[in-house]
Amino acid sequence: MSNSAEQQPWQTHDRLVEINSPWVKLICDRLEDNTGKCLDYWRVEKADSVIILTLQRDRFLLPKPSYRPGIGQVTLDFPGGRISNKQNPEKAIALILKRELGILPEAIQQLTPLNTEGWIVNSSFSNQKLYGFVANLSPDIAIDPELLGFTYPVTSQGIHSLLQQLTCLQCRALLLDYQQSNFSQL
Repeated sequence: MSNSAEQQPWQTHDRLVEINSPWVKLICDRLEDNTGKCLDYWRVEKADSVIILTLQRDRFLLPKPSYRPGIGQVTLDFPGGRISNKQNPEKAIALILKRELGILPEAIQQLTPLNTEGWIVNSSFSNQKLYGFVANLSPDIAIDPELLGFTYPVTSQGIHSLLQQLTCLQCRALLLDYQQSNFSQL
């Protein structure tokens, strides 16, 4: 059996549909696979996103839960958002932390990437990448109680409890990556 590096890319025969909006593009292409079969293949192109694990005084800080139209419910998530074409992940982080927790850039003592290349989110259907960062905040800054939703201790038990509450797969993946990097004995 040949490995994926030896396979030829599929050929695009026609673009059947393209619907554009500022943050998402829906596309249907007629593709020919490597066996000669033609397929109408739907995909989504979305702006990349960033999620920030925000830590202060050995606690994870999460904004108040918010409504997610895609699933029709309120969820608990780490601060995060889309990266516009005019931004890099670090610039987006400053805007996201200001919006979601009222945190100014000078409050970030250390910003550490969890992944520098971005993880591909659903590679069969979407081109989106996810960037993850850990933002260690100055212990002196106060977080607006109107914006702060929950805190969890940065311990193995705190991470376990937080994983019980997070339903966002991207947030969970970044937290598990953080846990693996920082709590190798687990």
